[in-house]
Amino acid sequence: MTHDRSAGLVETARALADGTVTARALVERTLARIEAGQGSLNAFRIVRAEAALAEADAADKELAAGVRKPLLGVPVAVKDDMDVAGEPTAFGCQGEFPPVAEDGEAVRRLRAAGAVVVGKTNTCEFGQWPFTEGPAFGATRNPWNADHTPGGSSGGSAAAVAAGLVPAALGSDGAGSVRIPASWTHLIGIKPQRGRISTWPRGESFQGITVNGTLARTVADAALLLDAASGNHALDPHRPPSVDASGAARRDPGRLRIALALKPPFTALPARLDPQVRAKVVQLAERLAALGHTVEEADPPYGQIGLTFIPRATVGLAERVGEAPFPALLDRRTRDAARLGRLLGGAPLRAARRAEAVLHRRIGAFFTSYDVVLAPTTAAPPPRIGSMLPLGGFATDRAMIAACPYAWPWNVLGWPGVNVPAGFVDGGLPVGAQLLGPANSEPLLISLAAQLEAELRWHEAWPPLRLDADSPAA
Repeated sequence: MTHDRSAGLVETARALADGTVTARALVERTLARIEAGQGSLNAFRIVRAEAALAEADAADKELAAGVRKPLLGVPVAVKDDMDVAGEPTAFGCQGEFPPVAEDGEAVRRLRAAGAVVVGKTNTCEFGQWPFTEGPAFGATRNPWNADHTPGGSSGGSAAAVAAGLVPAALGSDGAGSVRIPASWTHLIGIKPQRGRISTWPRGESFQGITVNGTLARTVADAALLLDAASGNHALDPHRPPSVDASGAARRDPGRLRIALALKPPFTALPARLDPQVRAKVVQLAERLAALGHTVEEADPPYGQIGLTFIPRATVGLAERVGEAPFPALLDRRTRDAARLGRLLGGAPLRAARRAEAVLHRRIGAFFTSYDVVLAPTTAAPPPRIGSMLPLGGFATDRAMIAACPYAWPWNVLGWPGVNVPAGFVDGGLPVGAQLLGPANSEPLLISLAAQLEAELRWHEAWPPLRLDADSPAA
């Protein structure tokens, strides 16, 4: 039996355990697809061809000896902000970076689960923007429409999964950087509770607003990768109680009270919800009501939450810029934002960090009336390639806030959110909606997403740029 190249993570792991496919054959095909898609999609910064084949051979030996691990021999990708031993971590920046000595904790856990890391995916410089472009690597394109961005900053991971290059990938989310590209490439994107997937060797990434998350075509696949990557380094400051994400994907969520939140949270700049995106999110709300949930329009009491985001984001960026080996090669917008971060690093940062507990209480109280918030993931469909690249700092912020005003509050709170596909708008462009919950609510959000998926079967739709078994490019 040949293994379908577009099979998901769960299916691939099962085929390897059953012996219907070898890790070597799978990884060879995966590498061939990555190579075939690199010219059109440009999803990868680094491809670990030789190392991945050696790891596949080692996995085959283990499989033959009867060893079983959740992802033994399964090819996956990780974003280029994660340390993979022997590879550089350039995080979207220009220049030649030295290889790092050891795996970051999330990668270490993936390997412990048996996964083969085939490569590191493209991200914009220090993950700042909702597009994946830059002088370091060019533009990463959207498999649904190559004139448009897959989003960012985990755009390489999203493009690779959406096109079927790999069954699932890790990304990171500091202001929607998993959820935004998931929404713009028709994927499941899980932003977990802060600390669920370790960001070690950094106990906190970007002052605690950035977490690692998973991108996949199905809820079960995203949940399996979450389970495999979850867990903590001994020195991690945030250690949430463990959850069984895969178990949650098989459970009925029960009847829930869902708040449909269409109003953009506080932003200093104007943001308007595109009517086509609004219509798709409202359709999802109607589908949830038809499934027996109580859905009503209500907005969480965000207040001035934006004021707490900026110090954390810019101070976190300033820390990265301070460590950058080639500061002169950084984008001017990066240097300007880091300068602001250096100004905000004292009292403003302390006040922003202290405000989190107040926000937890106030927005937490909203969850006594509702179980889940349903909100747009973005306010607009994916922008065209190059549209934000030449802009100055303020114009970039304006464009970014106009397109993506909905995702970042959950980064301030550190709580889970899951992007689910909401359908397509003009130009065949995907858009998404996010399911948001209180602390440690991944199981609830995942079971609700799985219920929607069983109804809508969004994973059956494939993009035009699909590199799978039937593709001549593969």
